[in-house]
Amino acid sequence: MTKISLKIYPDRVLRKKSTNVESINDSILSLIHKMEEIMNQNKGIGLAAPQVGINQRLFITKDFSNDNNDNILVFINPEIIEEDKEVESKEGCLSIPGHYDYIKRKNNIFVSYTDLEGAEKSEEFNDMQSIVYQHELDHLDGILFPDRLPKIRKDIFFKKIDKEFKSK
Repeated sequence: MTKISLKIYPDRVLRKKSTNVESINDSILSLIHKMEEIMNQNKGIGLAAPQVGINQRLFITKDFSNDNNDNILVFINPEIIEEDKEVESKEGCLSIPGHYDYIKRKNNIFVSYTDLEGAEKSEEFNDMQSIVYQHELDHLDGILFPDRLPKIRKDIFFKKIDKEFKSK
């Protein structure tokens, strides 16, 4: 696998819709390992494959079911089956460093995905695990967290980051 690195807005790869992972092979396992390193180096809590330039439907997140958050969860070809109860939380993104805003998400979700062993899983996530899952899932469809803002706030947010990141 070629060297991967964190992609920063406005990199076009962040806006592409990802394709399904067809098989879990050594290349995918290597990608996941490198993504975990990048996420940890950048003190992130989730990272989607498009954020490292790979438009495949997979992402990793910290495991919020225990207090130390040392474990990571791997989601391959993830989907949301059901969702309930809206909540607003402050979000940021490794691909838009230094910028945050309050985003509305669903607090409770029921999801399906494939795990590292190729098994189909269904699970319910709540609170932080739910929010991070939805944030990373958005990346697989080329959606960035400011896209979820109301129109006026979204326009202001993008005007600000366009000015900052395009001048670099």
